[in-house]
Amino acid sequence: MEFKESKYSYDNIIEVRDQSEVSSRRFMAGVFSWMFVALGVSAITVFLFLNMGLLSLIVAPVGGLTGFGYFALFSPLAFSLVMQFGYNRISYPVLVLLFVAYATLIGISLSLIFLIYTSASILGVFITASVTFGIMAVAGYTTQMDLTKFGSIMYILFIGIFVASLANFFMHSEQMSYIISYIGIAVFTGLTAYYMQMLKRIGAGIEYGDASSKKLALMGALTLYITLINLFFMILRLFGRRR
Repeated sequence: MEFKESKYSYDNIIEVRDQSEVSSRRFMAGVFSWMFVALGVSAITVFLFLNMGLLSLIVAPVGGLTGFGYFALFSPLAFSLVMQFGYNRISYPVLVLLFVAYATLIGISLSLIFLIYTSASILGVFITASVTFGIMAVAGYTTQMDLTKFGSIMYILFIGIFVASLANFFMHSEQMSYIISYIGIAVFTGLTAYYMQMLKRIGAGIEYGDASSKKLALMGALTLYITLINLFFMILRLFGRRR
């Protein structure tokens, strides 16, 4: 009798674990679906700006950026902050609209790098960044090690990089740029693993399909998309071949 009760309890544990894994996989599928949407929107935007003569909207004839160019360069930060801090108050359709707008603005910013780096170099760096991102994403999803403390350290370093990057935007120090890039590659590589584990746990603890889970999937996609784009920029600064 005791053996049967123990076996029943064990079966229940296995069933709960299986349901948790299924929920996590469905949630992650939603996250990566939205991430690929963001990448697609950015890629289409880059194509349009490079091939439809739209670069004049962001690059002034005498050199430098236009007002819209500065808006496209700096406004994504505002969009991401609005989405992250207004997550609970913003409706899902509006959140989707902001997400697409963010990806579009990133695409406009990305079109500028084709004026600085060769197309082959950009493609090579993007493949490198994507492979690195993919490896760390798998590592973060499959590891049994708790990455919470590690992620907290990486996030603090990310804040430091952000502040240093803002300062260097006005200082124009090439040496500082290299230092930031090397540290940035390590930070965003580590954050990829941390975010994947965090999203896996979020997915395992929610019921997929309601409005809340849709928002969480969208915000998870935003987090991973930002991480990949930043990793790409850091590698490009170091290894990109200039025109």
